[in-house]
Amino acid sequence: MIAGQLKIRTYGSSCLRMPSEQISEIGVSERMLADALIKAMYEGKGIGLAAPQVGINKQLFVVDIGDGTIAVFNPKIIKTTGEGMMEEGCLCFPNIVVNVSRPQIIEVEYMDINNQTVKKILRDLMARVFMHESDHLFGKLIVDYASEKELAGLKSQLEELEQQNKDN
Repeated sequence: MIAGQLKIRTYGSSCLRMPSEQISEIGVSERMLADALIKAMYEGKGIGLAAPQVGINKQLFVVDIGDGTIAVFNPKIIKTTGEGMMEEGCLCFPNIVVNVSRPQIIEVEYMDINNQTVKKILRDLMARVFMHESDHLFGKLIVDYASEKELAGLKSQLEELEQQNKDN
């Protein structure tokens, strides 16, 4: 898989609502996919990108909030603490932000690029991005968190995106 070939799908594309399959082992093709996702994330000027966002139904996402890129396979959120509201954007929703309430501290477990189990406690922005990208693996999107008032304000933008993707 070549990085330049990955296309970020936008709202209305059916691949964004499909639950992803776990990855049984991280091998060469999974590492190549992670590298391709990283390249696509940077090209899209994002801080996270999940495989479903490029039409690949696998439990993998990449994140870089400014302190290095990580690839996360088969993530699990074990425990959450606190709550905070913040605007979130998404590469699948160009020029759209939604207020999303999420836990501020999370305990997570995942497989890394070297097939090793990683257990960490994540806080603040990293916790938020981890949860946002994890949501993608289960077909959940930021608009699912939007209030009725927010959705009403985004109606025309969302309808336009859906219209663009009606064949996907």
